[in-house]
This record gives sequence, C-alpha cells and structure tokens, in this order.
Amino acid sequence: MNYRILIVEDEARLREVLCDYFNSRGEEPFEAADGAAALAMAAEQEFDAVLLDIMMPGLDGYSVCRLLRQKSDVPIIFLTALSEEEDKLFGYELGADDYVTKPFSMSLLYAKTAALIRRSRGSMSEGDSLRVGEIRLDLAARRVYVEGKELALTPKEYALLLCLAQNRGVVMSREQLLVKCWGYDFEGDSRAVDTQIKRLREKLGKHADCIKTVIKAGYRLEV
Repeated sequence: MNYRILIVEDEARLREVLCDYFNSRGEEPFEAADGAAALAMAAEQEFDAVLLDIMMPGLDGYSVCRLLRQKSDVPIIFLTALSEEEDKLFGYELGADDYVTKPFSMSLLYAKTAALIRRSRGSMSEGDSLRVGEIRLDLAARRVYVEGKELALTPKEYALLLCLAQNRGVVMSREQLLVKCWGYDFEGDSRAVDTQIKRLREKLGKHADCIKTVIKAGYRLEV
C-alpha cells in the first residue's frame, strides 16, 4: 500500500526533490508551498504523514503543527535548519513526532517516515484491547478510552501509553521509552520523553497519577 505523504516546504527546488524521491520509492507525495495550503489540503483529505518545514512565510511550521494537532493525530516530522535543542523541544511540545535537521539524507528521511507510519498504525488484529483500570486501549484502531470516553492522543502519546501499559508495574527508563517509541535513530535527547509524558498526563486528567515518576529511573504505569 502506498503511503500518502504531505510535503510542506516553501523552497520550490527542495519540495520538488522530496516529491521525486518519495515518488521513486513508490509512495504518493502531495505538495504544499505554505502553511495555509497545507491546512486546506489536510482538511479535505487524509495523509499517512506530514513532512513540515518550520521557517515559512505567513503561517510557520510551528503554527501549522499546532493547528493540525487540534484535529488530527497524523505523524508529523519537522524539516528545518533550526538545530538548537530549545527549538526541538518546542516542536515536540506542539505535538511533532520527529525532527530532521537540514541538510539531511533522503534515504534517512524516508526510513524515518516509513518507520513512524508503521509505528503509528501498529500491527494488532481487530478486537484486541488492553485495559488498565478505567483506561482502555483499542489496539486495532489505536484509540484510547477513559471511562468509556475517547481520548484524543497524538501518535507519540499513544505509543508511550501503550508501552507503559504493556509493561504495567515495571519501571521504564527514558532511554527504553525513546527506543521503543521514537526508534534507535532518534536524534534528540531523553527530555523529549518528559515533554510527551507531561502532555499525556494533562489529557488523562484525574487519571494522570497512574503514570508514576520514579526518580532517577524513569516512569511506571500502575493503578
């Protein structure tokens, strides 16, 4: 099955190169030259992943990411020349799933994108579910319900909750969570885990205390 990739990049030549490369790998790329066009396209159709430049005129990538996250959990990878740690952490806080710094290898970007899509889709059979107290994970649909009400999570938030739930009662280090939820090729540091855990706790509301912080060790899920 071909992946539908939305490529949002204001630099025409780079956008063309990206589209040509993903097309050569058998995927179906779509292009947007600015943030407004990207949001309009995302409102009309679904994509498997979004490759999103940050420094664009008008709506920048941060703004586009924030608006996309209000309605969609599509995997988002930032493409940018910004390499400061603070820029990356801000991107993760907005709900981005990964961050690739320019200049980058096309093959590495493709591998990251494909891996992220696979992780976001999962490979569970229909009807599989996992329950921890009042929290139920529908593994086939990749949906989470708390007290019967669906919770809107990003792919990273879902991946973290799933990993913790599958290892209920076991302390998972930040490094373990990075490998399982971001992959071995992740370029950031372990604070990205803390940022996503904070967002996950906010969404869990009164059930947030089921995610325990174990000082100097990591996190544990318990009821």
